[in-house]
Amino acid sequence: MKSILRNYLINLGALWAITQIIPAVTIIGGVKGFMIGALAFMAANIFLIPLLRILLLPLNLLTVGFFTWLSNVLALYFLVTVIPSFNISSYQFPGVFYQGFTIPSLELSTFQTVILVSFLIGLIIHFISWLIK
Repeated sequence: MKSILRNYLINLGALWAITQIIPAVTIIGGVKGFMIGALAFMAANIFLIPLLRILLLPLNLLTVGFFTWLSNVLALYFLVTVIPSFNISSYQFPGVFYQGFTIPSLELSTFQTVILVSFLIGLIIHFISWLIK
């Protein structure tokens, strides 16, 4: 029970952080929307991602694990389609210039934004899990 609650709170924190980092991710409904989204995301992590990894096993073996991220992207896309209060739209990256290092501005489609959000949520969840252990 303790690990389920910890997993839920980590997912809740990751969803909140991603809405603060990327404005293309919106959760409608305030705290209730975040709680429902975190519950659905936790359920997707527990049930859907292992199933997708089994289904994508031949592709992962063929590409030596390169397409492992695809299961996370598909689970996030499933979450967006199932939970009406969770929305991801296209994102206009404003660009960055810092001490001679430039990342130009670019327009990300909705699918590219889902890939970016999936990567960042995974990074945040792994980092928070590492801090707790």
